[in-house]
Amino acid sequence: MTAHLRFGPAGWIQQLAPSPAEAPPAPASSARTLAEASDGLGPRPVAWAVGVGDLLARVIVGEVPELGGGTEPFETLRMGTEAATLHALLLLADPSADRDIPEESLLGDREFARRRLGLDKMLRGIRVAHAALAQALMTACRQRAALSEQAEEFRRISESLFAFVDEFSSRMTSEYLDEHDRWLTSGAAAREETVRAILDGRPVREDHARELLGYRIEGHHLAVIARCASPAEGATGDLLRATADVLRRRGCATPLVLPTGRTTVWAWGEAQAPLPGQGLSEHAYPQGFRFAFGSVRQGLSGFRQSHEDARHAVRVMEVNPAGTGTGVDYPDIELPALLSTDLPSLRRFVSDELGALAADTPQAEQLRRTLRLYLRHERSLTVAAAELHVARNTVTYRVKRAQGLLGHDVASRLPEVMAALEAAWTLGPAVLRLAKDEVRETHLARPAARSR
Repeated sequence: MTAHLRFGPAGWIQQLAPSPAEAPPAPASSARTLAEASDGLGPRPVAWAVGVGDLLARVIVGEVPELGGGTEPFETLRMGTEAATLHALLLLADPSADRDIPEESLLGDREFARRRLGLDKMLRGIRVAHAALAQALMTACRQRAALSEQAEEFRRISESLFAFVDEFSSRMTSEYLDEHDRWLTSGAAAREETVRAILDGRPVREDHARELLGYRIEGHHLAVIARCASPAEGATGDLLRATADVLRRRGCATPLVLPTGRTTVWAWGEAQAPLPGQGLSEHAYPQGFRFAFGSVRQGLSGFRQSHEDARHAVRVMEVNPAGTGTGVDYPDIELPALLSTDLPSLRRFVSDELGALAADTPQAEQLRRTLRLYLRHERSLTVAAAELHVARNTVTYRVKRAQGLLGHDVASRLPEVMAALEAAWTLGPAVLRLAKDEVRETHLARPAARSR
């Protein structure tokens, strides 16, 4: 049931709704927070607040980029701005209610402290969000409230937001300083500083690093960067445990796991051999987490290089999140990772090399997949057919059709064509183009699953 509040002159709040021209983003707040807000405001004003919260997060990152830092940190920030927007609407709808600052709006500052972002940047982000939220509310009021009520409503918006932001800034500052003090006194600060020194290439004594980290720095290392989709309270602990467990199941001993924010973990495991272990099947990874693995490398420099490989794997996952799965190994995507450091140039390269075969259509994807496997297996129709679970004649037909769409002879540019096919396979729509004339083979179905 909706609208327990009596809106009175602030009835314009009940009229709030997201723009029909724009698809609203998925809510970042918990189901409980959304249910409580919907009970007080109604579903349409809550949907409006979700859209404004997303806008505020993007405005903040635009003005203070350090507060972003990737998809998962952005979701933590968005959860805070969404919760703050909902809180502001509830205050305006019922000024007499005694409402505490929502806990979800305070979670981000703890991550900022762990990421060693300055308090000045956090407070600047609050000021930027305050200005943007005030503008959004006043614009909505001007569009929906009666002209005779607007002056009074503008005053209420200004006073209510000022009081809220003043209290909010004080709480955020207190939470930030408390988290910073906990981090400094927990021993995590010394471990993180040592890890960052190694990653930065600064001189580090191996015996000192081994003792402080409790990890054999001279061994073979498999690095992983793990992230979780939910920034909710308790997610960090779950992510730490999941990362350590995944490394152990990859055959790594004594994992070193280091949280670098609410939703990101850096970790290393001591591999038992210099060659990568077998990856896990997709269903073996815990739900809600993503893992980007580096290559297995040795020693102090290998510790750093494996982490750098994992960072490249993260970038590939972010370019094509739907096509890379829950766990990605850098050796499997090394070529696309290197090629994608200049994505616009790679997109042009793929288009030039593949011609009409670079179209982002199911039919072109099927032909690219067939040609890729055919070339990778040294032009063996039998092996390609077995891997695709089709007849040899089907492979023959598809390969002939794919070569025709290329617009040039495969043999004359075999390395370039194979590189373009690998990039298209791993990065998907990010390097493909919309076809002006779709490949007209509608009887061919989209491939059900990818296999290397």
